[in-house]
Amino acid sequence: MQKLIALRYSAPLFRRPPLPPPRISFAQVRRMASENAAGTHKDPVTGEMISKTELKRREKARKIEAAKAEKAAATPQKAAAPKSSAAEEENLSPNQFYEIRSRHIQKLKETKNPNPYPHKFEVSISIPEFVEKYGPEGKIAPGQKLDGVTVSLAGRIHNVRASGQNLRFYDLHGEGTKVQIMANKQDAKDPDNFVATHEHFRRGDIVGVVGTPSRTKKGELSIAPSEIILLAPNLHQLPSAHFGLKDQETRYRKRYLDLILNDDTRRIFITRSRIINYVRRFLDNLGFLEVETPMTSMIAGGATAKPFVTHHNDLDLDLYLRIAPELYLKELVVGGLDRVYEIGRVFRNEGIDLTHNPEFTICEFYMAYADMYDIMDLTESLVEGMVKYLTGGKTSLVYHPEGKGSDKVYNLEFKRPWPRYDMIGTLEEKLGVKFPPSETLHTDEANKFLRDLCQKHNVDCSEPRTNARLLDKLVGEFIEPLCISPAFIVGHPQVMSPLAKYHRSRPGLCERFEGFMCGKEFCNAYTELNDPFEQRLRFEEQLRQKEQGDDEAQGIDETFVDALEHGLPPTGGWGIGIDRLVMFLTDSTNIKEVLLFPAMKPIETAANTTGAVGPSGQV
Repeated sequence: MQKLIALRYSAPLFRRPPLPPPRISFAQVRRMASENAAGTHKDPVTGEMISKTELKRREKARKIEAAKAEKAAATPQKAAAPKSSAAEEENLSPNQFYEIRSRHIQKLKETKNPNPYPHKFEVSISIPEFVEKYGPEGKIAPGQKLDGVTVSLAGRIHNVRASGQNLRFYDLHGEGTKVQIMANKQDAKDPDNFVATHEHFRRGDIVGVVGTPSRTKKGELSIAPSEIILLAPNLHQLPSAHFGLKDQETRYRKRYLDLILNDDTRRIFITRSRIINYVRRFLDNLGFLEVETPMTSMIAGGATAKPFVTHHNDLDLDLYLRIAPELYLKELVVGGLDRVYEIGRVFRNEGIDLTHNPEFTICEFYMAYADMYDIMDLTESLVEGMVKYLTGGKTSLVYHPEGKGSDKVYNLEFKRPWPRYDMIGTLEEKLGVKFPPSETLHTDEANKFLRDLCQKHNVDCSEPRTNARLLDKLVGEFIEPLCISPAFIVGHPQVMSPLAKYHRSRPGLCERFEGFMCGKEFCNAYTELNDPFEQRLRFEEQLRQKEQGDDEAQGIDETFVDALEHGLPPTGGWGIGIDRLVMFLTDSTNIKEVLLFPAMKPIETAANTTGAVGPSGQV
């Protein structure tokens, strides 16, 4: 028996493996879950049978909801603030905005409530003066108004912001400066019509503001208006304040819109005005007399360029728009006006590119008893002084030849004296050749030499390939790129300068210089030719070039030769391209950026293919 017990507890038992659990279907699982969930208490709301704990939880939640509903019922509901018309119109297309806005303004014109185009608004202070007078720290404390002071401002609304129905904020721009309008219902002259009054205003509207200087709690200078008056509504949807106006075509064709939205454009044209003003004052202080000469003439003279042709109906006569005022100004020096200048437009029927426009502004002056060397010194003094005037005393500027956002930068130094490059000497050095004697540069042999030189160095020159044009192309390729900061190119062959006096010590050359910067010409000057016999020969040579097909060559001006025969004193003459100078001094790479209304191709539409075209090619 003991053996059996020992075997029972020491030997492994061989048992039958347990049976697998019975298979249960999904239907059975759902039924079992339903049976387990079912309780002994009935929910009085849903009729479900649930556990006692679940019933208590539901009853507690229902009591809380009932209390909330009772409280909400006791509190009167505030009406949702309706969106202003201005906010809703932001999502419209430009055409939809124009139609709605036009209808609104037409209705105001009928009702005169208010008149959208009043005759007069009395401005007591400009926006820049307002900022200067009330802007200094300590003048007005944050969150306060300057009680007892009332001013009248006028300007254009740029941004509109609403803080409920009773508080509106506007950015008012004028003369390049901004001030905030903080319009509060409690300050309004007519508080009952506050909301209706402000529904008339949109971005771009010109308004008059009568109010009190103030500061917001955050310290921003503002005007708290008692009255805002619509002076001239804007019917068009302005580009968004965030993105602004970037499209170049639109900026050039609609310069008014460009000036409204882009402060940099305004800065460029203010600088342009200051440059012209500086030139005028500089010459006036030297005893020069400003004059005006004809825009049209029977002969296009004074420069080498292709002219525009117009027609005088009464005289039945073709006339040329002037390409330069030079010959007229020198005739005045003959007449005894020893120092004369003119700032005005000239017209050249040439291509349009980044540095050329068919009409542009130049300044030319003529100074009796001066020569090219006097004029060179005067040019350095003028431009260096101008840069100091614009920069507050510095003689250097930064220029981006590939655009303001590019990495390529020129550091321009205007301090006197400027480098001087002799034309023939520099070409000989750069090309490793010896040029023919300067007195032979007008011959056929020199023409062959220049053609071969251009071909060898892959310098393209279209027909007519005259000596002057070939030389000009070589200079453009090998000398002009050296002139980054202002520099002079001197020693021009006579064949390139029909109106300049021969060089006093170098036969075949003339006394002339050209000013360059950033690789582009900006001024040109001579010791003027005052020998009528030589002048006639030069004109005849120009006439031969014209007959060879050079549209830019000059004809013979008999009146000018006659004036020289009466005696022109030794004279220095000078001309500068105002537009190109403004480009360099405002860091602009496109001449269209410095012309308020540059030449543009017409916009081809069904309306203008047969009808008259408006300014800048617009109908």
